[in-house]
Amino acid sequence: MDPSAITDQEFALFQRLIHRVSGIWLTESKKILLTGRLQRRLKVYQLETYSQYYRLLSANTHPEELQTMVDLITTNETYFFREPKHFEYLVSQILPQRQEERIFRVWSAACSTGEEVYTLAMVLSDHLPAQTWEVVGSDISTQVLEKARKAHYSLERNEGIPPAYLKKYCMKGVRSQEGTFLVIPALRQATNFFQVNLTQPVTQEIGLFDVIFLRNVMIYFDMETKRKVVENLLARLRPGGYFIVGHSETLHGINTEMALLQPTIYRKQI
Repeated sequence: MDPSAITDQEFALFQRLIHRVSGIWLTESKKILLTGRLQRRLKVYQLETYSQYYRLLSANTHPEELQTMVDLITTNETYFFREPKHFEYLVSQILPQRQEERIFRVWSAACSTGEEVYTLAMVLSDHLPAQTWEVVGSDISTQVLEKARKAHYSLERNEGIPPAYLKKYCMKGVRSQEGTFLVIPALRQATNFFQVNLTQPVTQEIGLFDVIFLRNVMIYFDMETKRKVVENLLARLRPGGYFIVGHSETLHGINTEMALLQPTIYRKQI
């Protein structure tokens, strides 16, 4: 059997399964991506067809395998200080209006390997007193969350971090860790990570937030899923809180209750 071969019927099965468990809808153009990432799992279980792998996933005999599949098919493109104008807006417009009597909380709702979380932590640490803020990161993929919690990156990933922040908040690896850097413990201690499926109601355990970042995620969802995801997240946003999406995204046609402050930046009614 050619391990890259998948029938149209098999692809349709995985389209529906992946949409059901993650909200992501794979278009026909993603067929090669799907087979490229899943064919190794067929080898692990010594399966000959994608239908057999689908049956294995559906039988619930290997519940951990469903998570493995999600980890493999989710896209995790991210980097430090991505779309920097959002962080500039956070500093110039949002922080001056914060209520100082409570912890200022920011949620990176699809944090991938954590670069957005630690970007936010650097910015908040630089502009707010210690222990007056918290950043929460979440993702559907347990694999990327494990990397995010470690806060250990290749030096090639530091592009975009201002030199002053790099010096202040990052520790350069030596000897066996050469070529890497680690985010300092003080920032790691001010962050928290949760596995969250954004298409499902979000547990109250995660708390309420003053700002939610949901950037470059909705592009993978159909309209119905976008509405569901935004509704789930807004339930965790404080009245008057800010909701920030990616530069190629909008809430137009998705939510009419949020006030548009400028492209990609919204505020919840008080």
